[in-house]
Amino acid sequence: MFRTHFFLGLCLLLFSPGLYAQKSWSLQECVEYAVQNNLTVKQAQAQVRAAELTLKQGQYSRLPSLNGTVSGGTQFGRTIDPTTNSFDNRRIGFNSYGINFGVTAFAGNRINNSIQQSQLDLSASKLDAAQISDDIALNVATAYLNILLSEEQQVLAQQRVSQTRLQLEQTDKLIQAGVRAANERLNILSQLALDEQSLIQAQNAVELNYLTLKQLLRLDVSADFRILKPQINLPADSNPDTYAPLEIYTGALNRQPSVLAAEKRMESAQVGIAIAKAAYLPTLNFFGGLSSNYSTAGQKVDGYYTQNFQQTVLFNGQQVIFEIPQQIPNLSKNPYFSQINQNFGQNLGASLSIPIYNNHRNRINVERAQLTIISREVATEQAKQQLKTNIDRAIADARAAKRTFEAATASVEASSAAYKNAQTRYDTGALTALELQTARNAMEQAKIDLIRARYQYLFNVKLVDFYQGKKLSID
Repeated sequence: MFRTHFFLGLCLLLFSPGLYAQKSWSLQECVEYAVQNNLTVKQAQAQVRAAELTLKQGQYSRLPSLNGTVSGGTQFGRTIDPTTNSFDNRRIGFNSYGINFGVTAFAGNRINNSIQQSQLDLSASKLDAAQISDDIALNVATAYLNILLSEEQQVLAQQRVSQTRLQLEQTDKLIQAGVRAANERLNILSQLALDEQSLIQAQNAVELNYLTLKQLLRLDVSADFRILKPQINLPADSNPDTYAPLEIYTGALNRQPSVLAAEKRMESAQVGIAIAKAAYLPTLNFFGGLSSNYSTAGQKVDGYYTQNFQQTVLFNGQQVIFEIPQQIPNLSKNPYFSQINQNFGQNLGASLSIPIYNNHRNRINVERAQLTIISREVATEQAKQQLKTNIDRAIADARAAKRTFEAATASVEASSAAYKNAQTRYDTGALTALELQTARNAMEQAKIDLIRARYQYLFNVKLVDFYQGKKLSID
């Protein structure tokens, strides 16, 4: 995320409010638009959201679970009445309801560790998204500066064409006056063709660099799109020769998202061992429930009536008949809600699961967690090593760019003086047009090299400033 701020800050320093024009995009606008519309960034944001949901799921696992059940059906043949538990040989309809809850009281601290691991994974995902945004911003800024570079080269190419045409007009006048030979015009015409070809190449370079930036922004290639042209100034107080690579690297370790994300994942892997070892410990759960049911075979007692039953017994060798009165219940269909109320039941309990032997599964999971730590440690070291390599390379490039810029500046001064001298000699007739064109070509090429060196130097210095975490300034 810091790199995004880096280029946004660079944009604010480069541009002034008066430079904005309609249909012209600032660097800040380009970076913001690219970050908002880039597919890789959107995918990273989706991964961040997935990590947030995983964290919420872990936090909610501390709460009890509550589930309801409803069932209904019909039984045929000799079956057990689900209400009376008696055998019956008829068609019986049934319906039941239940509510059950459960809560984990102890699981070897697995829930807390899982939450902690999810928090670390979420932090790593956010850092990954920040790193991707930074990379996109870097690519956009590079494309932006390439457009500015190619546009300056296009202006210079246009000036060369204009100067060559002006020289052609002057040569024609000198030829008409008899001061110059007629064949000198051919040399200038040849140079004019070369200059026009260079102008076309410069124009193509501008369009290709615009195409690159449009693709990064996911804009239509035919869109009317132009960027602002700020005044580029080299940092006057920056001296790459005084950079301390180890000091810059040490400070960058606490700022770079790629390194911080790797460290978060290594911490997550360490928590993973505690999660795996939790399987060795007992798990204590509490549970409870409410239930009721209904059956079409259910009946209720509406009262009793007396009925005499005769029973014959032997008494003194003679059969004697006795009448025995019995109370017989009057049965009727038991209503639905009456059965639900009568069959209402509750239960509470606890269960303790003690691991004894699970096919070495727990031990293997612990070993896997230990291997994950090793892998994450290697990844963290790779991220740190890559950061060190990038910083060392950025410093070396900045120092080389400084020397190249100084050499290019001296070359422009020398070639400009040589061309001025050649122009004077040409005007006095001591130099041919071809020799004058050679001196001018050397000067123009030196100017092109200086423009390229200036932008490269600016980019390399600002990149090192990014690793240093400095406040950006182009004064």
